[in-house]
Amino acid sequence: MLVLSSEPKNVSKVEPFIERLVGKYHIRPDVYGNILITLTEAVTNAIVHGNASNSKKNVEVSLQKAENNLTFIISDEGKGFDYSNLPDPTAPENLLKVGGRGVFLMKQLSDLVIFSNNGSTVEIQFRI
Repeated sequence: MLVLSSEPKNVSKVEPFIERLVGKYHIRPDVYGNILITLTEAVTNAIVHGNASNSKKNVEVSLQKAENNLTFIISDEGKGFDYSNLPDPTAPENLLKVGGRGVFLMKQLSDLVIFSNNGSTVEIQFRI
């Protein structure tokens, strides 16, 4: 498990966490890249949006391994968000916006994304 205080600089701790899993679970380079981008997005969202960069609040990243799947569970201490009503980042009116692509990327690069606890917990699954 990885526990991070909600400071944006702590997103940098995601990569070493994932690197420790590469050999243990024989993660292919293409899957590693997808995990890295997806977890970085999820942790960034949890720190910045979920916990409002409040360093007194934590983000937890846990891992579950089952057969050929790795499932990461990212939880923050925020109120959550309406994950079922997000703007489409590929819509013409959103193409030039700076943010708004994190959840889209998470869904595109992983095999399964499930939000729970009103959006303050996200479960992200990868086939390995």
